[in-house]
Amino acid sequence: MEEDKVLAPSTVVAQMRGGEEQQFNSVTPAIYPATTYLREPDGSYPRGTIYIRDNNPTAKPAELALQELEGGGDALLFSSGMSAAMAVFQGLSPGDRVVIPHIMYWGLRNWVLQFGKDWGLQVTVLDMTVEAGEAALSEALKDGPKLVWLETPANPTWDITDLQRVASLAHASGALVVVDSTAATPVHMLPLALGADLVMHSATKYLNGHSDLLAGALVASKQMAGTERWQKIRQIRRNNGMMLGSMDAWLLQRGMRTLFLRVQRQSASALAIAAHVHQKHHPRILVLYPGLPSSPGHAIAQKQMRDGFGGMLSLRVIQGATAEGEKPGSEALHFAARLKVFKRATSLGGVESLVEHRKSIEGPSSPIPDDLLRISVGIEDVNDLIADLDQAAKGLRQ
Repeated sequence: MEEDKVLAPSTVVAQMRGGEEQQFNSVTPAIYPATTYLREPDGSYPRGTIYIRDNNPTAKPAELALQELEGGGDALLFSSGMSAAMAVFQGLSPGDRVVIPHIMYWGLRNWVLQFGKDWGLQVTVLDMTVEAGEAALSEALKDGPKLVWLETPANPTWDITDLQRVASLAHASGALVVVDSTAATPVHMLPLALGADLVMHSATKYLNGHSDLLAGALVASKQMAGTERWQKIRQIRRNNGMMLGSMDAWLLQRGMRTLFLRVQRQSASALAIAAHVHQKHHPRILVLYPGLPSSPGHAIAQKQMRDGFGGMLSLRVIQGATAEGEKPGSEALHFAARLKVFKRATSLGGVESLVEHRKSIEGPSSPIPDDLLRISVGIEDVNDLIADLDQAAKGLRQ
């Protein structure tokens, strides 16, 4: 008998395999709004579901799909990306050392620095991009950190970290390696295959893709899935009430069905936009995108990413001569205000194109330049998006 053919990831997620509803044989997975489930007369739970805070059957199809997409041993959904990340750090003990990147999602960066102080963690903030080299990382690893947190491409400068190299160094020191792969998605990168122990996603973003729910996810490697550490993360999800609700879980698997279609278009459009802006050589605009050959991390991005470089890019709108009292970054804000197709809003990964001045969101303590505009490319016609950027650029002062 011929063995079953291994299906492409896009087929797996489009059909949400493993989530077929059994009672009526419906094509799409069902929603189970119940919070509690019946025991048999002997007190057993033959289907393994007791209470929704521990195990939500509506979440299972998306968890199974993510596990398969990432090549992992297990996957857990959470009520947000932040709660997924927090579960990892809350599994550490006071006195543990952790290493986090200099550029990463600012909300998590701020939380880790504050939580680390309150919890007694020793947090080292480090530039681990390809431009930085290995000297500082090697020095930090001498102290034996328990956790190395990575994010690549890094939000919002989209710098690249060599995951395979850093994971190898971190493992040699005994550290757990976790990668925030929200921007890359399983469409473009598989961190577990590059040496990571855990992959984190803010599923609010590309996995859902419709800007209408909060969700997070962790996927464990096959080795990690059988450890006490992973079970502790599962317990933290249960005890802290971090489980994703049934309606959001159903919406997430609905959004994931079109993941490859959306992300492939967004990535192709982002590359076209980045190339267009770069080739125009506007003296006041610098484009940040790892898909450009001129990007410092391009060679590593080519090695560890596949079928594109993601739908995120940033523009640095260099400040010209300023009037008295004009704040740094005001030129970037004026540029964003002139855009008509891009929507001025936070978040990323949705079908609509968004632009945001990050410094005004992150505040004065942020390492992000004042002149940076983060752009999340949607699924609109790319020519409309390019024309919108071009018309906004015409208003820049020379």
